[in-house]
Amino acid sequence: MVKGEPFTFEISLSILNHLGRNLYRSFVTVLGEAISNSWDADAKNVWIYIDREKNILLVKDDGEGMNGADFQNKFLKIGYSKRKEDITESPNGRPYIGRKGIGKLALLSCAKKITVISRKDEKEEYTGGVINNVDLDDAIKEDLVPSDYELDMPDKGDFEEYLQDHKKGTLVYFEDLHEGIKNREDYLKKIIALYFRFSLIDKEFNIYLNNELITLKELEDFSEKTEFLWTINDFEDPYINQFLTDVQERKDLSLDDKEISGFIASVEKPRYLKINGADEKISIDLFVNGRLREKDIIKHIPTDRLAADYLYGQIHVNSFDGENDRFTSSREGIVAGDPRFKEVLDEIKSKFNSILEDWDKWRGDHKKEGDAENDRISRKERTSKGLFDAVSEEYEEETSNESDSETILENKEKVKGWVNDLEEDAKFNLTSYAESFISENLVRKYITENSISPSGEQQEIDRWRKVEIKAKRVANLSIDIRQSNDDLFYLDMEHLVKLAEPPASDGYPDTLLTDEKNLLQLEMLLCTHPY
Repeated sequence: MVKGEPFTFEISLSILNHLGRNLYRSFVTVLGEAISNSWDADAKNVWIYIDREKNILLVKDDGEGMNGADFQNKFLKIGYSKRKEDITESPNGRPYIGRKGIGKLALLSCAKKITVISRKDEKEEYTGGVINNVDLDDAIKEDLVPSDYELDMPDKGDFEEYLQDHKKGTLVYFEDLHEGIKNREDYLKKIIALYFRFSLIDKEFNIYLNNELITLKELEDFSEKTEFLWTINDFEDPYINQFLTDVQERKDLSLDDKEISGFIASVEKPRYLKINGADEKISIDLFVNGRLREKDIIKHIPTDRLAADYLYGQIHVNSFDGENDRFTSSREGIVAGDPRFKEVLDEIKSKFNSILEDWDKWRGDHKKEGDAENDRISRKERTSKGLFDAVSEEYEEETSNESDSETILENKEKVKGWVNDLEEDAKFNLTSYAESFISENLVRKYITENSISPSGEQQEIDRWRKVEIKAKRVANLSIDIRQSNDDLFYLDMEHLVKLAEPPASDGYPDTLLTDEKNLLQLEMLLCTHPY
């Protein structure tokens, strides 16, 4: 057993219930609260143990720990905050993540039974208590005063194996979590690494999950699939500095509000924002003093632009953690209508369209599909470029057959340069080829539909037949090189139009028509001579 007097809550039980004992439903939120408490307690190590089958969670740290007075007057006093005493940093200089002391409700209400034990020195006995939420519900129904509801005394035998070599710190043991543990270990590692990146580079703070150290390498999947990066107000970040140095494009966005910082990045495909098929996807989230405060803040900036589905990142506004409490009772979002939050959203929105435009342009520059709904370039130009990119990619890959790796690289770069030189011409020419193909074949269909004899152009037809026969003989080909051997397929647009509409009646000179004249003449032809 753990020694000490029975402990009670330092708040009315009914108020405790109204504050939101049932608002914390996210397992990730619970983990975040536990890690934040360990960080604030100057812990050097946090060990998280989960057992999905038994539905138990145990979080242990080697922080400053608590004695009986601390446990009673601070931990069980809902709303206690060191910041009320104008203390904003831990004894070792860490900025406190916790603010109002209400977040611990996430820990105290997420399971049927929660055991908390702690000590400040290995020479001391552990102190703590057991919160049985079934009994607490009964006490609330009976309207008991806090002094009438005493916490049970912990039994160290329930988790003796986790206390070996534990000299000081706190252990929290959760039994029968309400929502269960649905997330797998690899998912949780990535989420922890993403949301606590600031702590993972601190050599004095380590986070373990089932005895495996969590590092920034958990985020390599994102970094490898990240294409473009926008930093906000010269934001510096360990994830960026370690993993995003080789992104294809990068830009810094300068906001007038210098209290806003962060980054936004885009991945190659939206599915890369999901972790192992989980329902929850990585988004652009709001952080305050290193703590997640609201997920997916872009939902407050409605857009139907395709690029938004490719984006993730973090927006940091530490000034939100001021005198005014801007956070909801669940501590997982901003109070609706907060004027400061609106100012921040307006600042981000002022640059968001620029990000979407950059994304579309950069995707095109790197031969990837962009936003087809963006009218930055015409639909025909975008489609033409897409066809050019798809075809040219095959030519660039052909050089991989070389045996010498240095030669491969040289040839790939050479071919890539040649292909890039053709791109501007291709935007025009591929469109022209498509227009010519459609217009010529529409005239052929018109001639066929109206039973117009091709005999007037028989000399031209015979000439090209002879050219074809000779070319096949020289090339030693026995296969057909035309889609059809019909006489009309040996005529170009000039001679097709002569058949469909004799030159004397169309007003055009008897010379090769330009594309613009072809289209105009075709339009006149189809309008004046319906099928």
